This record gives sequence, C-alpha cells and structure tokens, in this order.
Amino acid sequence: MVKQRQKVLKTMQYDLIIIGGGPGGMTAGIYAMRATLKTMLIEKGAYGGQMTMTDMVENYPGFDSINGFDLSQKFFDHAKKFELETLQQEVVSVIPQADNGYMVTLSNGQTYTSHAVILACGGRSRKLSIPGETEFYGRGVSYCATCDGFFYRNKTVAVVGGGNTAVEEALYLSKLAQKVYLLHRRDELRASPILQKRVLSEPKIEVLWNTIPIEIKDNGQSVDGLMLKNTQTNETRSLELNGVFIFIGYIPNNAIVPDGVDRSPDGYINTDECCRTALDGLYAIGDLRKNYAKQIVIAAAEGCIAALDAAQYVEHKKG
Repeated sequence: MVKQRQKVLKTMQYDLIIIGGGPGGMTAGIYAMRATLKTMLIEKGAYGGQMTMTDMVENYPGFDSINGFDLSQKFFDHAKKFELETLQQEVVSVIPQADNGYMVTLSNGQTYTSHAVILACGGRSRKLSIPGETEFYGRGVSYCATCDGFFYRNKTVAVVGGGNTAVEEALYLSKLAQKVYLLHRRDELRASPILQKRVLSEPKIEVLWNTIPIEIKDNGQSVDGLMLKNTQTNETRSLELNGVFIFIGYIPNNAIVPDGVDRSPDGYINTDECCRTALDGLYAIGDLRKNYAKQIVIAAAEGCIAALDAAQYVEHKKG
C-alpha cells in the first residue's frame, strides 16, 4: 500500500499582518515597512477597495482630480516600492493566541501568526431589502455606477440615496444616461454643499424629494420600473426606467473581528485615538472603524496612525 503524503502548510510568523488593501491598509503597509516590520498585507479582492470603483476623486490632497482606479494604483505602487509583501486571499478568522499574538487563517487553510494585526476590512453596500432587489441584481440593479453605468448609455436610471456617494454617482451617470432620477427619503440632501450645487444644476438629473422605492418592477428579464412611495403622504406611484443604482450607506465587514472587541450598535469597531481595539495588538481603521466620516484621506491617516503605534507595540513585545 502506498501512503499518500498530506500537504503540510507551514505557519509563518510576521510582526504585523494587515487585512484589507484599501487606502488605509496600503498606507499602513507603507509606514510598517518604513518601520522595518516584517509585514504582510492580505486582500481578497482588488487593491484599492471601494476606491477603485470611484469615477473621480477631487478631495485627496495633491490631486485636483484623479480617477479612483489610478489613485489605487499609485497607493499600491508606493507600497511595493518599500517591498511590502502582499497576498490576494480571503481571511476567514483572526484568533488571539496565548502569547498575545494572533493566528490568521485563510480560506485555503493556510495560517500565519503575527504579533499585531491591523483590520482594514472596509464595508459592503447596504441593501434596500425590497422586492426585486436580489432577483435582479446584475440585470438592472447595481451598487456601482462606474462598474455598470456604461450599460445604461442613453437610458433612464434612478439613483437611491442622498449622501456624497449617491450624488457623485448620479453626476457620473448623467454623463451616460438620458435621464437620472435621484430619490431621497428626505427634503434635503446630506451631500456636501459643492456636490449639492452640482447635482441641482445638472439638467439631466431630477431629484424626487421625500421618496423611497418600495418595489423594483421587471418585464421578466430585466428591470423596467420602480414603485415609489412618498414618505410624507404615503401616496404611491410607478416610475418607468431601465436601471436602479443603490447608494444608501455601508455595512462594516466585521465577520472576522474576534470576540472581546467593542462594537457600536451599527457594527463598527470602537477604538482609541491610536486605532487600538480592546485587544492588545489589534487595530481597526477605515470604514470598519467608528469614526467621524468615511473618506479616503481619513482611512489613509488612520492607516498611518495604526502602523506607527503597532511598530512601538511590536518593538516593546519583542523586547
């Protein structure tokens, strides 16, 4: 009988593991490498995260305007200049160890240990949870205008939301679509004043105030309309269109956050001013962290802060 050899996956030790390759994670990687920490950044998707799906970034210092994908590439190239080790895999667990370090396990079974971990897991789009949303995702329902806007050239679309992201995406879609409806549940937008000015002066965009979608209608193959409700009068009406883009906020990706870490009621991770969680050596930054605002520059700043503090923590631990 021939004995089959089982593949043994060796556990590697790092000073710091960064989980998430958005602007916060990549900035943390830059500062960690400058601090000469043995560091690995793990990202399951595209480096840059949500930044890659942004058509134009106009509020990142040093650039009057820059495409989100291009800015992501600059972050990545900068991190690689310092020889940051990167890995495209999904992390399934982060488990505190008896020596106060952490074991990080990937979906392929590989494990790594680290003195410190920075969680930069970001978030995912919040759903409306109305009929038709799940069924027609990818066939008229989208959460990314820069990804799917091309398919609605010279067509009619609706954007749901009233914050910066919703308004930015509505403006982007107005370059492609024939008509854009911006649906907002209140009578004023939450977006910044400059974005509000732009969207209200764009002739292709019509804002429907005090309005929410309650059902996504279809023709059996794709979306062909919305059922709307007025939040003040409760009156309903239908609206014919070809696509719906939903931007009503994000839910933090907190599934791998260990027990014992303090969370806000909406699932964000509470930290101190250095982005430290309640567990020694564990940090949370960016869209995962409970902070003032979700901005690229804020995520990058938090990545810097967490990495600098982690460097001191690791140095002290290694003695």
